[in-house]
Amino acid sequence: MFDIPPDPIAFRLGPLAIGWYGLCYAIGLAVAYIVLVRLARRAGEDPDVVGNGIIVVAIAALIGGRLYHVIDQWHLYANDPLKIVLPPYSGLGVYGGIVTGTLAGWWYARRRGVPFARWADIVAPALFVMQAIGRWGNYFNQELYGPPTTQPWGIAIDCAHRLETYACPAVSEATRFHPLFLYESISGVAGALFLFWLGSRFRSRLRPGDLLLVFFIWYGTTRFLLENLRADNWIFFGVPTAQVVSIVFIAIGVTGLVHRHRPRHAADRPATHPELATWGALGATWLTKPFDESWADVPPERTDDDFDAGDEIEDEAEADDDADHDADDKLDEPSEVDRPRADSPEP
Repeated sequence: MFDIPPDPIAFRLGPLAIGWYGLCYAIGLAVAYIVLVRLARRAGEDPDVVGNGIIVVAIAALIGGRLYHVIDQWHLYANDPLKIVLPPYSGLGVYGGIVTGTLAGWWYARRRGVPFARWADIVAPALFVMQAIGRWGNYFNQELYGPPTTQPWGIAIDCAHRLETYACPAVSEATRFHPLFLYESISGVAGALFLFWLGSRFRSRLRPGDLLLVFFIWYGTTRFLLENLRADNWIFFGVPTAQVVSIVFIAIGVTGLVHRHRPRHAADRPATHPELATWGALGATWLTKPFDESWADVPPERTDDDFDAGDEIEDEAEADDDADHDADDKLDEPSEVDRPRADSPEP
């Protein structure tokens, strides 16, 4: 399928070379923007928040992702540190971008006064979409590949781009390798579709922020498994650092879901525009619509008849209050004895 090693340069504008790596992430960011705007409308949030927010989060994620990659692949920059900031760029660490991007998103949400947890759910599928597209930049840079394979989807890697473990001529130039970038891309597409489905199908069972926690579990599991196929891992006490970080992300996701879905938890705030929301957690709807779920914040024994009975009691109480007020008004009126007669002489 990938018999010919690709050219990392997409096109040239005079002396400026535009690489496929940056172009793939730019396209991924553009598609993620479209997803964010559409999901924001379906989630009952203001899509205008996306405009400036995506710039702030993207810059923070770029810095964090670049920093993680430089630490991971320090041997590539130790002798020439200027390569860290000068083009062409050829590496971003996803975990670094997720951490700094999440922190920037939390700060921006507080600044704009919007619910961070609900926006985190909107961002989660968009992250998968951007990852699915952006990972193809690794293909054009001939990086992020695994061990040799005879599968038909194996990719060719030039001798100049091979790791020392697979150097020519010890490993034949005709050898094909596992396309780890492709596996991450497929996982991103599947993850995005899964979150879209969850947000539509299980609105009454979701809490704001659940989809981001599911993203942590999904991506953490994918990355943990794929790290077993990499030969250039950043090692921490004999264990690939990415696997350590993956375990942390998975633990945060699982613990967060279990804690947030404990029995009798408090109701969440509704969406900013709940009347428009068709996707994402329902929130405070639990307060007005009783559920027989153990996690709902309404006693399970209450039914629609209970609510109707409550309305009748309130109506009767209001009627009694009106009667009391009428009685008080009659007491304040002068009686026939006290009322002066028209034919009585003036004193």
